[in-house]
Amino acid sequence: MTKTFSSTDDIRSGGELRHARQAVFAGPIQLQLGGVLPAVTCVYETWGELNADASNAVLVCHAISGDSHAARHGDDDDPGWWDGLIGPGKDLDTRRFFVVCPNILGGCRGSTGPSDIDPASDPPRPFGADFPRITIGDMVEVQRRLAEHLGIARWRAVVGGSLGGHQALTWAAQHPRMLETCVAIASSPRLTAQALGFDVIARNAIQTDPNFAGGQYYNQPARPDTGLAIARMLGHITYLSRKSMKEKFDADRHDPRSIASVFEQQFSVGSYLAHQGQKFTERFDANSYVTLSMAMDLFDLGEHRLMLMETFDESQCDFLIVSFSSDWLFTPSQSCDIVNALVALDKPVTYSEITSEAGHDAFLIDEDIAKYGPLVAAQLNRPGLRQRNPEATSTAEVTRAERAILDLIPRGASVLDLGCGDGKLLEILHHRGHSRVMGVDVAQRHLLEAASRGLDVIDYDLNQGLPAFIDNQFDIVVLKFTLQAVSNVASLFDEMLRVGRQAIVSFANFAHRSLREDYVTRGRSPRAPGEYDYEWHDTPNRRFPSILDVQEFCRERDVTICRAVYLDQQRDCQIEPDDEPNLNADTAVFLLARDN
Repeated sequence: MTKTFSSTDDIRSGGELRHARQAVFAGPIQLQLGGVLPAVTCVYETWGELNADASNAVLVCHAISGDSHAARHGDDDDPGWWDGLIGPGKDLDTRRFFVVCPNILGGCRGSTGPSDIDPASDPPRPFGADFPRITIGDMVEVQRRLAEHLGIARWRAVVGGSLGGHQALTWAAQHPRMLETCVAIASSPRLTAQALGFDVIARNAIQTDPNFAGGQYYNQPARPDTGLAIARMLGHITYLSRKSMKEKFDADRHDPRSIASVFEQQFSVGSYLAHQGQKFTERFDANSYVTLSMAMDLFDLGEHRLMLMETFDESQCDFLIVSFSSDWLFTPSQSCDIVNALVALDKPVTYSEITSEAGHDAFLIDEDIAKYGPLVAAQLNRPGLRQRNPEATSTAEVTRAERAILDLIPRGASVLDLGCGDGKLLEILHHRGHSRVMGVDVAQRHLLEAASRGLDVIDYDLNQGLPAFIDNQFDIVVLKFTLQAVSNVASLFDEMLRVGRQAIVSFANFAHRSLREDYVTRGRSPRAPGEYDYEWHDTPNRRFPSILDVQEFCRERDVTICRAVYLDQQRDCQIEPDDEPNLNADTAVFLLARDN
């Protein structure tokens, strides 16, 4: 039963922030929507040491119900909400980086918010519902002032999840020279109408609570706890996936845990929501919830790719965008909207959709942090990895087919590698001086391996085409040993030759002598080392092309085979064009171009 009640809220409380500091910024401070604050207090916590040139500072931005206590400061400290990511030796390593996490403007954990006294009031009283309407841009402006206060001219990275991701994206758009890396996790360019609807209901629940008192409930005997609890219940539903709720509540659906509550407890999910809602009222302010949810709802970087391209046109940082497969609050497709705009702008971006059943809350769960945290670490290691080393171009570890591909790529050409695997080929090209190389893959292991080499790589299903990329964006598009697994070969060829001025395709030849002999002598589906080393019933392959098949396919589609390399990789030799390559070569590498 304890597991049923567990959530990412378990470690949070309204207790004293023992390691918090504060900075006060004199006003008047003009807000984006026309309001004014006479001054702003910003409460923040730090981990690690700022180096001499202030180049190792990382800003961590929290979500709507978070605070400055992102991680423990020691074994005797209270747990932080992102302990799985931040700390000595962790992916956001406080032995290397100076990590700063402020409580956002409008919050209720020390920074200026609705519960603070309005200096203009007489007699003095809290702002309450009169707190000026704020935006995420206003939150970021306070963080900019904090950076100035700390002597930080440029963040090594700005990292955040959910609303924190919105802040990170706003940094990239509004202060492009002040950060090297933007990490936006479980985020979006704006809220969907469905997400807005949940927030509207939440605010209605708070503001129609009889104890709301027009927002001036601070000196009243009762607060709008019922409305705030209902708002939080709605939030918890949006944070969980359908499968995670099924696993959490179906086993004891009709055996709810009994708690002291005015809320319905007929089902186990009801007692869980009652518990979470009531617990939330002990640490959060209703006016802050209204203020922050409205700021999140007003957040809008653009609905369409052209609008997003305009938003990020001036950005100068690299990006890491992470989504979760079961997140229906900020969906993977919304993250892809951001990625597609950045790709079209030729901005350096890495993207991964993490497979998780936890829903939106996944970005706070240790099991999922273990999946995406290494991507964060890899992104922060990029400066060292991206330094070119002409001596690090050995092809000793690549296959003969990969060497053939490398030989076909002109010096300095920009390259997009579809199905890039561990990124080894792109890394060689980078060290050779190719200024723009990028990889595409769907395997999370490959994405991490490629990112760990300092490469830009995005999680992309080639069967969906290449809509993120614009015409002639790359000199060369490479497709290595993926042809046999693609559902629509014709469409992919068209896309490759739209995005690239030329394309290089390598594939295993299904008409090779060994496969023919295997079929004839054994009377079984042929197998051979490499792409066809599978049993017939569990092969990932959809196509079984021969060299002649691909040559004919190119002729029919007005595609020129500019150069062809034929290999017998089993014998580690090259097959000459007049030596029956369709019989004697197990591999072909074609350099392609569209006929004019």
